[in-house]
Amino acid sequence: MPKQLLPIPKFENEDEEFQFWSSHDTTDYVDWSKAEILSFPNLKPADNIDLKLKQLLIMRDVELLAQKKHTSKEALILQYLSDGLRREGASAN
Repeated sequence: MPKQLLPIPKFENEDEEFQFWSSHDTTDYVDWSKAEILSFPNLKPADNIDLKLKQLLIMRDVELLAQKKHTSKEALILQYLSDGLRREGASAN
């Protein structure tokens, strides 16, 4: 019996969709065995997609490191920002 797929929600905007797919597995919503390879030879690259992907990968790494250090993502990011500012000679106070 094939896996019962969940309906893909309607999104208000791209950011809402990004947040959703950042925390959900596509295999619960899409049967990838039916996917087709498509080509878009005239499609121009979009910088914002690349940036969001980089942000997603960085935040995943931050989350894993925060768990390893037994702290929150926010505390870890603040610590790294503070350390970087101190190294560069700026006051982080």
